[in-house]
Order: sequence, then C-alpha cells, then structure tokens
Amino acid sequence: MALRLYNTLSGKIEEFHPLEDNEVRMYACGPTVYDYGHIGNFRTFVAVDILQRFLRQSGYKVKYVMNITDVDDKIIRNSARDGVGVKEYTAKYEKAFLEDAATLNIEQAKLVHATDHIQAMAQFIAGLEKKGLAYRTEDGSYYFRIAKFPGYGKLSKRDFAGMQDGARVDVDEYEKDSARDFALWKAPKPGETSWESVIGQGRPGWHIECSVMSMEELGESFDLHAGGEDLIFPHHENEIAQSESMTGKPFARFWFHARFLLVEGEKMSKSLGNFYTLRDLVLKGHKPSSIRYLLASVPYRNQLNFTWDGLQQAAASVERLRNFRARLATGQFPEGASDAMTKLAEETSSNLRAGLEDDLNTAQAQGAIFDMVRAANAAIDAGQMKKNDVPALLAALEQFDEIFSVLKDDDGEKMKAIFDWATAEGVEKEISSELRDAVKSADLSDSAIEAMIAEMTAARQSRDFPLSDTIRAGLTAANILVEITKEGIRWRRK
Repeated sequence: MALRLYNTLSGKIEEFHPLEDNEVRMYACGPTVYDYGHIGNFRTFVAVDILQRFLRQSGYKVKYVMNITDVDDKIIRNSARDGVGVKEYTAKYEKAFLEDAATLNIEQAKLVHATDHIQAMAQFIAGLEKKGLAYRTEDGSYYFRIAKFPGYGKLSKRDFAGMQDGARVDVDEYEKDSARDFALWKAPKPGETSWESVIGQGRPGWHIECSVMSMEELGESFDLHAGGEDLIFPHHENEIAQSESMTGKPFARFWFHARFLLVEGEKMSKSLGNFYTLRDLVLKGHKPSSIRYLLASVPYRNQLNFTWDGLQQAAASVERLRNFRARLATGQFPEGASDAMTKLAEETSSNLRAGLEDDLNTAQAQGAIFDMVRAANAAIDAGQMKKNDVPALLAALEQFDEIFSVLKDDDGEKMKAIFDWATAEGVEKEISSELRDAVKSADLSDSAIEAMIAEMTAARQSRDFPLSDTIRAGLTAANILVEITKEGIRWRRK
C-alpha cells in the first residue's frame, strides 16, 4: 500500500509519490507573526506535523520548509500602532509561536523569513514585468495581471471568466469571491517600513513571499504545499498564478489543506467570546498532550467541533495510553510468548498504517491503538500476557506515538513554562487553580518521584505501612496519583 492523499488541485484522492527518488520536498504556510496563535491555527499545524511525521515513518527523506510571514498589512499596522519597528514587533510573536509549537510537540521545519528575501522578491517581480505579467502603477506599486494566466481559479475551482481586467486590490486579504489584479509590491506610505530594491522603494505583497521562498528552497516544482483551508483563495491561487507564469512549470504537485474548527458548534470569534489561543487553554489547566490529541482526533479534512467535554475525553484517552504503557513496562509476567498477543501487535501495526495511508485518517489510527489496549488489558487481567509479548506491544505504541506524540509525560514542565510566562507578563489572574496544581506536580522531577516510589515500595515490603502512607501523602500533595496494583506501584501526574 501507499499513502493516498486528497489533492485540492485535482479535487480527488491520489496516490502520493515524490517527483524525484525518495525525497519529499514539502512547503507549509506558517504563521503571520502579529499575535498569539489560536487553536484553529494549531489544528492546521498539528495536521501538517502528522503528515510530515508519517512521511518520515514511511521511509521518505523529507525536506520540510515553513515560512514565517514577518511583514504584511497587519504587522505594518500593529507595529505602527505600538510605535515599534517591524522586527521588534514580530520577534515577540515568532518566539511565542515557536514556544507554542514545541509545547504541542510540533517538529520544527526549516524556517524562512519574508524579510530575509526582499531582494529576491523584487527580482522576481521585475521578471514578471519583463514578461508582461506585472505592471507598475503611478505610485510605484506593482500588480499581477491575472487575465494573463488562463488557469486562474484551478485550485479553488471557481469560474472567473467574467473578471474585470485591470481592476486592482492592494490588501493582502480580500473578498473571497473577487478576482482582481493583486499587489506584488506596495509603494511606501508615510511612516511604513520599506526597502530599497531594483524596482524601487516599497515592500512585498503577501502572496509573492511564499512563491519566492518556496522555490528558492525547494525548486521551481516541488511535491507538496500545505496550509489551512482559508488559504486556498486568494493566497494559494495567487501563488500558483505568479509562480507558473514565471517558470512555465507546475508549481506544487499536491496541495494539502486542513479545515478549521468550530468551538462548541460555532465559528470561533472574539465577538462570541469563544476565541482561544493555545496559552488560554493551558492557563485554564488543560494539558498540551490532551490538546494535541484532540486536534488530531478528527481527520484533517473533516470539521472538528472543539468542546470542553471533548478535551476532557482526550485527556482521559492520553492517560489510558500512558497507564497501559506503564502496566506493560512494570508488569511481572511469566516467561514465554502468546500467539494471540503476537498477532494482536502485528494487526495493530498494520491497522495503524492502513488508517494513516487512507488520506491521513487519524481517527482510524487512534481506534486501532485502543483496540489493542482493550485486548491486551483483558489478556493481562486473565493472566494470559507473557513476558515476551511485551516488546511487540510496546513497539506498536511507539509506532503510534512517532506520529501522535502524546505519550511523553512532560505536560507539567510545559505548563510550568506558560505559568512562568503569564507571571512575567503580569496576567496572573488568568492562571487557573488547575494550572497551579499542575505546576506543583512539575516541581518534582521524574527521577525524584521514582526514588520516592522505590522508597515506598521498600517500606511496604518491610511492612512499614506508616512510612509508605507518609510518602504517598507527600506525592498526593504534589499532585502525583499513586496506584498500588498487583503488578507493582504505578504513578502519574494529575
């Protein structure tokens, strides 16, 4: 079997193969660093992360590039409002994005910054003008003449046959049903940041940035371009038009778009009071692993309804997986192996791949791992688990976690980092009691907890139950849940 992905360009699911050898050249539209990222943004970034993780797990060498948009209309406007330069303004939010991405275990791509490629963008625009595909206006701005590109609309599947030639739009984001010549280069306005270039003073439009940076890093034609569904038109449509007009070659072969989410059944909106950044959720006491699990729980092309109940269920799912892994790792099982458990591990591994190969069906993959957990737990309870069964089951868990990345028990450390940020920013009132409790848990390292568990185990073996109870009470006060089972003592952070 091979990975099959929905290609927005063709409008159908296709078998994915790279253009050259075994290397996948992949570009993802990253953040515009003008504010903190919201959970809709991070749903897309998690989906793209899962895609590139699965490509690597499938044996591909992945050259993965993501842009940082550090100049656009919103950044220019907000930096002027705050009375700071563009670089100073964007540095804060780029740092926050990278911290938030790490909090969700999103692997970092090679990052490219728009402001580092200004001159290359100006050269590209000059080339388009030379071909008659771009024109200069009286104020020194440059626009792309979309009437010169017959394929305009092929990504978004819209018919722009009646578009008005010469009508222009100079904002980066505009009406979703309009088709007008779009700005490639914007002449400077009083007080705005600008650059001197071969085409004059100004700054690039948003759309030209990704074309130039992706082709510089990955070549004129590459394998896969990813982003949120909101970018299909006009941003990605415009990327295709200017790129293919310049090179005469296909730009990206596959286009991967993740749907945004609803919050409790409604579109996320500040006016509705249901707009949440990742940091908002952590400040409410929700674990990063739970958030990542929930964001990945619905296949990327389906609408995810983000609910508080769903987040609690995600937390329970992660804890169940962690407890199962601990049960396997610490259990005292008889020698030998079971044909049933060997078959279970093999079927789980196969079903995990089958789900992800089917247009990255994360729900099917999650279902496969929990089928294994149920069956293996039943075998343990019935005394049918053997010592040599454990490695294959743990390997299936590892295969799952290479993609979903939720089993490492470091939520407390990550939550403490956001606690410290909130304290430094002077927003302590946003810190929930749940987060304060999680921070108490994070203050105890894993090694310190293991040492206390070992001391507790020794106390129980010597029948010093008062000492055992004292140690357990201390762990409970630090928000460590201790479970005494027939396989031994297990612990987890609350």
